[in-house]
Amino acid sequence: MEAHTFLIQLVLILFAARFFGEVAAYFKIPSVIGELLAGIIIGPSVLGFIEISNPIQLLAQIGIILLLFEVGIETDIGNLSAAGVKALIVAIGGVCLPFILGFYLSSYFFNFSLLASLFIASTLTATSIGITLRVLRDLKKQNSHEAQIVIGAAVIDDIIGIILLAMLYEFSVSGAVNVLNAGKVLLFIVLFFFLAPILAKGVSYIIQKWDEKSDIPGLLPTTIIALILFFAWAAHSLGAPELLGGFAAGLALSKQFSFPFAKFLQSSKEFTHRVEEQMKPIVHLFTPIFFVSIGLSLNLKQVDWTSTFIWMLSGSLILVAIVGKLFSAFFLKGESRLKQLIIGTAMVPRGEVGLIFANIGLTAGVFKDDIYAAIILVITITTLAAPFSLRWLYGYAEKGEL
Repeated sequence: MEAHTFLIQLVLILFAARFFGEVAAYFKIPSVIGELLAGIIIGPSVLGFIEISNPIQLLAQIGIILLLFEVGIETDIGNLSAAGVKALIVAIGGVCLPFILGFYLSSYFFNFSLLASLFIASTLTATSIGITLRVLRDLKKQNSHEAQIVIGAAVIDDIIGIILLAMLYEFSVSGAVNVLNAGKVLLFIVLFFFLAPILAKGVSYIIQKWDEKSDIPGLLPTTIIALILFFAWAAHSLGAPELLGGFAAGLALSKQFSFPFAKFLQSSKEFTHRVEEQMKPIVHLFTPIFFVSIGLSLNLKQVDWTSTFIWMLSGSLILVAIVGKLFSAFFLKGESRLKQLIIGTAMVPRGEVGLIFANIGLTAGVFKDDIYAAIILVITITTLAAPFSLRWLYGYAEKGEL
């Protein structure tokens, strides 16, 4: 792609994201819906002005990493730890239920091959953490008790998804799965998630002291972005999703993160506040590109809207995709039914994670275009329906007690 072509595409993406986001906000709809629709409208589904490309995907990846950094820096690690068991329950239920139901439906009802059924079932286990968190932020619920459960569950879902994807790809190539390799990936991810915030905390302490002595403006955003991108790279190198690197860096800089035996590393609240304020414009620049890119990745023209098979397959998979995630929250004890519904609904969007599974399944020749089209429809419906449902549920909750 030539540089001038990419520049005008970027202009269109940023303008469309803002315009449709503003329109959505005007009609009291989460602005993320407007950004997703912007991608669908300017992308191959409608106008065909832009197709997803490597430069756009790279900017989108930076966007989701920065979004997770912002979530991390605003997270109360005490509340996140307290929600740990419940988040694990929701994550495991949200993976197992859609997987079992999706595999049974694909294998026994539609008679797909073993590998195709496994890919479809695995696609249904996905949760788009980016969309879920953006909706919670739009609704100003990102620090609520249920949001902490959702954040923890979505992070665990991402880890499970990476391991599932690695195992499925290995199975599609060699016809066998190496459990030892999957175990190594899991171990590396867990070690990274525990060690990265500690290392990031040490580096942030150096940045804080450097900033106190520097007379050159712009040190904080430059060094903090370098820190975030380094840990995103480290996460990827160890087999973890890049966004976990951004989240770990954000946690390290949060006001509540400290070490019992290293109090000198504790960041001042004023420093953390300055980091948040100087990073906000950069986060707000890149994150809309991520959500528009999801819309660009969807090509609804690939769907044969007259095909009975596609409607039957997509309809049944949508039902399984929604029910599987909703019921995962019903295993939680001590939560009201309304709060369980909110948590389950927040886990429904498949978004970019589901698209990764679907694209790998298609390029590997595991399933044909009609199955891929049905999966694209499932991803689209779950991605667009969840924000509307969450807004309605929270509106209902405000009338009573949540």
